[in-house]
Amino acid sequence: MKVHVLYFAALRERVGRSGESVDVPDDVRSVGELQRWLAARGEPWTTAFAETRRVRAAVDQSMAGEGAQLHADAEVAFFPPVTGG
Repeated sequence: MKVHVLYFAALRERVGRSGESVDVPDDVRSVGELQRWLAARGEPWTTAFAETRRVRAAVDQSMAGEGAQLHADAEVAFFPPVTGG
């Protein structure tokens, strides 16, 4: 399944990009699983997601918890709890 991942604020700086489209394995079905899968890809994602409790997410522009289910072509945004303008 392909999902579109967006990174904001410090996460964007750590991974060096604002977003990417990724093909996730079949066992990645939730926001939390996606976050763990991204971190397991190695650097720079490992460092970016090192403080997983502090990372917030949105699916299709609605705030989502780690158990939120993904769907094909979902837009998943990750950001720190406080972002600046």
